[in-house]
Amino acid sequence: MYQYDNYDQTLVNERAAQFRNQTERFLKGELSEAQFLPLRLMNGLYVQKHAPMLRIAIPYGLLASRQLRMLAHIARTYDKGYGHFTTRQNIQFNWPKLEDVPNVLAELATVQMHAIQTSGNCIRNVTSDHLAGVSQDELEDPRPYCEIIRQWSTLHPEFSFLPRKFKIAINGAAKDRAATQLHDIGLQLVKNERDEVGFEVLVGGGLGRTPIIGVTIRPFLEKKHLLSYLEAILRVYNRYGRRDNKFKARIKILVKELGKEKFTEMVEAEWAAIKDNLLLDLEEIERIRKFFQPPPYETLTDDPPLLEKTAHDSRFAAWFRHNTVPHKVPGYRVVFLSLKTPGKPPGDLTESQMDSVADLADRYSFGEIRVTHTQNLVLADVKQADLLELWQEIQALGLATPNIGTATDIICCPGLDFCSLANATSIPIANGIQHIFDNLDYLYDLGDIRINISGCMNGCGHHTVGHIGILGVDKKGEEWYQITLGGSSGKDASLGERLGPSVSKEQICLAVEAIFQTYRDQRLEDEAFLETVRRIGMRPFQERVYGDN
Repeated sequence: MYQYDNYDQTLVNERAAQFRNQTERFLKGELSEAQFLPLRLMNGLYVQKHAPMLRIAIPYGLLASRQLRMLAHIARTYDKGYGHFTTRQNIQFNWPKLEDVPNVLAELATVQMHAIQTSGNCIRNVTSDHLAGVSQDELEDPRPYCEIIRQWSTLHPEFSFLPRKFKIAINGAAKDRAATQLHDIGLQLVKNERDEVGFEVLVGGGLGRTPIIGVTIRPFLEKKHLLSYLEAILRVYNRYGRRDNKFKARIKILVKELGKEKFTEMVEAEWAAIKDNLLLDLEEIERIRKFFQPPPYETLTDDPPLLEKTAHDSRFAAWFRHNTVPHKVPGYRVVFLSLKTPGKPPGDLTESQMDSVADLADRYSFGEIRVTHTQNLVLADVKQADLLELWQEIQALGLATPNIGTATDIICCPGLDFCSLANATSIPIANGIQHIFDNLDYLYDLGDIRINISGCMNGCGHHTVGHIGILGVDKKGEEWYQITLGGSSGKDASLGERLGPSVSKEQICLAVEAIFQTYRDQRLEDEAFLETVRRIGMRPFQERVYGDN
């Protein structure tokens, strides 16, 4: 993974020192709330329901074991002993004291971490495929480009006060595991007719209260023009994006109002003026690429005895089938650690679990951990011969729930329990749905179902692209929930369609169970849930959920 040089280290050290000074002045009354607001937001610090919330950047979801141990230390020392991994591949702490945050940032800097630009109207953490560099369907590893964009965008003077927050995702595989069509800018590595690798550039995607699927404005962009084209897009957005209404300020609104053709024309004109002055040196790409070289894999073959082990233990077999995926190197496998244990808040990890996972990463996966946008963790490079032993260890940690990609692997925002923006709780709803499945055979029979839950329209839980989306709404002080069906964040990205009137908190889990039953009744052989919804439409689900009402 990328290692800071002196410039990087100096930047995060000085930024932490600056924030210490700013916080001290605020606490002394020398800065007002209004003056302190932009300073704390640019360091990822929100004012939340119960306490400040600190969001820490995990660039493209990549963590070293020493960094995860530092996060465990922060959870233990400055918070309530746990952290929450988010759909932006970041981590949030919900209970730090304001006066402690400068110490937190200073300690993070010692392991090359920070909270810069995890909030505010700037370019946020660049996200990517959690299987980057190890998947079998990858055209090229996207992580070097993520790092190049991170360096280019960090404290970029022209883009520090955009109309709204700005999110970029990069994917290098055939399967889109980075939700590129749902970002302000999505970059997909592709080949052109001359067999050259470059980027398909998508713009104007996003979730929240106005969800929109992004559109392609350049089918192929040469690598050397990556930064100049991004700069051209951001310049057009910075100049013409609305600043009078925060709900209409995202680039997706600008693209929609101008139209794809007019927006593309404006970007191309801006790009023509700057493209030759901001070339991405191919030597620089190679320099950054060297930080992402494969680890020292052993020369192995796939492990036939492993099949015998799975056959002899049904629990291990279920975990192997659902929580591991093939690796591009023979003899290795990718392992998911499920943060969706029934009864626990989705995405949460305790400080002792963090320390243990860091130890496991050192022993089994070259000291590296990845965070997925579905709020799980990944050990990407596990020898097949070690899988049984690793499974036994993560079972003891409560991280071996065999449910990745199933209906209990729920994406969920913190909701009303923590967030001051939320209208309804989301964690109890996720827990309620998980408890429907006291029989794993029933869970596995339903197959691939993505359930996403958000406690408000801001959509941190990506409800609009869940196969089943659940949105918390407030009705005269009571919590109700809207249901959507048919969303997807993959290659076939789509927005869910609203099922009907919202249902009460007491009825929401029953409604979800009715949706499951309808799917079982209506599906064709081997037909996945999303395919069934797209084939039969809303009506059969509405009839089962709402009856004669």
